[in-house]
Amino acid sequence: MTKRPKKLGFIGAGNMAGALLKGVLAAGLYRAGDLWVTDPVPDQCRRVRRRYGVGAARDNRELVRGSQIVLLAVKPQVLPDVLEEIKGDAGPRHLFMSIAAGVPLRRLEAGLGERVRVVRVMPNAPALLGKGISVLVKGSRATSGDLRLALRIFRGVGDAVAVDDEQLLDPVTGLSGSGPAYVYRFAEALIEAGTRQGIPAEVVRRLVFRTLDGAAAMLLETGMTPKELREMVSSPGGTTLAGLAALDGGGFMDAVIAAVAAATHRSRELGAG
Repeated sequence: MTKRPKKLGFIGAGNMAGALLKGVLAAGLYRAGDLWVTDPVPDQCRRVRRRYGVGAARDNRELVRGSQIVLLAVKPQVLPDVLEEIKGDAGPRHLFMSIAAGVPLRRLEAGLGERVRVVRVMPNAPALLGKGISVLVKGSRATSGDLRLALRIFRGVGDAVAVDDEQLLDPVTGLSGSGPAYVYRFAEALIEAGTRQGIPAEVVRRLVFRTLDGAAAMLLETGMTPKELREMVSSPGGTTLAGLAALDGGGFMDAVIAAVAAATHRSRELGAG
């Protein structure tokens, strides 16, 4: 008797795959028995199997043959070899979702074959805590139902939105994909600044992390714009305006805009192969 196909298979069992496994299980979208993984590093497979109770396939081809949905969670430089390996087993019954940064739909569709439905996704690191934001775009043969399903899956690790224009994924990568690193750099700068002013190390980290957390919560929960919130906490002649003036004098806004532009440019370079 032919085994019932697994619903969702993961090629790649790294951190992002683990976050998605946790998210879809917690959201009740899948049962552990409907999920399985492959990874070239055996310890990765063992780790996710122990943690989430999911299965493991012998290889990528077996996983594709036994899955209805396949999530490609491998590094971009590894993806071409994976596509070549599984192309013969991919068909119209499959939906593939790829989180490989910079790999465009045309390359995914060419690598998997004409009949395969593909959705490309750009998640970001906070998905590891269920607080990510993912942006999705469907390929030429993917349906609206495919896109709705992919959105449900990625909303298991935070928020998710769809766009119609794949070209937007490059600036999305530069903004939300790379954006957490910019925030971490800002946190590093605040910690260094507080340390130089004599605040003890164990206190300064707590101050910085809670300040960032609280500021983000106000952005998400008050409905006010960043400008409105900034003006609300900036008293005329006060300390905040003095600090903001120093940031503006140092080219803070221009530096952030340049960072997003540089990351966007690099994403386009990677997409061009």
